[in-house]
Amino acid sequence: MTARCGRRCALVLALTLLLECTAHAQAPPALAGFEGWPRTAVEIRTRDGRQWFNATVADTPERQERGLMFVRALPADESMWFPQAPPHVMTMWMKNTYIPLDMLFVDARGRIACIRANATPRSLATLSCPRAVSGVLEIGGGEAQARGIGVGDRVSIAMAQLSHQST
Repeated sequence: MTARCGRRCALVLALTLLLECTAHAQAPPALAGFEGWPRTAVEIRTRDGRQWFNATVADTPERQERGLMFVRALPADESMWFPQAPPHVMTMWMKNTYIPLDMLFVDARGRIACIRANATPRSLATLSCPRAVSGVLEIGGGEAQARGIGVGDRVSIAMAQLSHQST
């Protein structure tokens, strides 16, 4: 009787701890100033392996207009995703953006169609890709080269895991 209760009690305790840990598991914290914006995970499959980013999603016209404006530092594993439906030619700029960015233009097949590397901070020059894309992923300037990310690499956005951070 005691051994039986001991196993059951241990199992109940283990399940309780597992559920408690799962309940407290959260997505990485939002970038300062972007609390409440959706967050997701991004995987880029390169020739040399997989690269992962946490992404803040600019899911409304207002959020897309703001983008990463006024951000003074972007951790190497952070990014911003600008989804577009239906896919079309997108034009970006760096107005009020204080840090250089790499812009990865992702086509409807999930492939990087174009990269605009190290976009000049605060520039009003337009940056685009001549192909229709389903979105643009902005990462820190120089990250694409440092991680071996190139045109043709596959990008997976975990939209099914999209989470909204509470404010």
